[in-house]
Parts: sequence; C-alpha cells; structure tokens
Amino acid sequence: MSDMTVAKTILSQLGGNRFKMMTGAKNFIGTDNSLIFKLPGAGGFCKNGINKVVITLMPSDTYKVDFYRTRGATVKLIESCEDVYCNNLREVFERITGLCTSLGRMAA
Repeated sequence: MSDMTVAKTILSQLGGNRFKMMTGAKNFIGTDNSLIFKLPGAGGFCKNGINKVVITLMPSDTYKVDFYRTRGATVKLIESCEDVYCNNLREVFERITGLCTSLGRMAA
C-alpha cells in the first residue's frame, strides 16, 4: 500500500474539488511521489488533444509535469515541464492544456 500524502498534496495545490469540476479531470491514481489523472479527450477539449497528465515530485522538491495524448495503446508525450514549483502548478497546467482551473482568483 502506498502513502498517498504526495498525491493528495498535489491535488490540493491544483485546487482540489474545484479543479476537478472546472477541468473534468477523473480517474485519479496516486503513487508515493506522483499524481496521474485523465482529462476529457473528445472533440479537442484540451490543446493538442492532451488527455492524460502525470505530475511527479522530484528530489529537488519541484515537480515534473508530463502531458500526454493517449488513444488506445498509443501514448504520445506532448510536452514535459521540469522544475515546476508548487505555486506554478496551476499556471503551467492552464498554459499547456488551455483549461481554466478556477472561475477567478483562488486562495493559495
């Protein structure tokens, strides 16, 4: 059984339930050092067809964020961002996917 502390922290830094509702994110999987989730993929919902995101906590206490387009057994890395600080997670997510993570200013 893995410790879900990191995965829960990442989701909280993204906005928690508000993030889920605004983006349609689902199928969350947590590991000891990462959070993986899917985004709606039909009809060009996200830029470049992104429908899977992997956020990994690195030893430097920053995040590596990988954006994928998956279809069947085909998985294509669309973009990877390294050295992302926790206070930049939302901005990186919004810039790469084109999705808003909140309706307005969210408390940090």
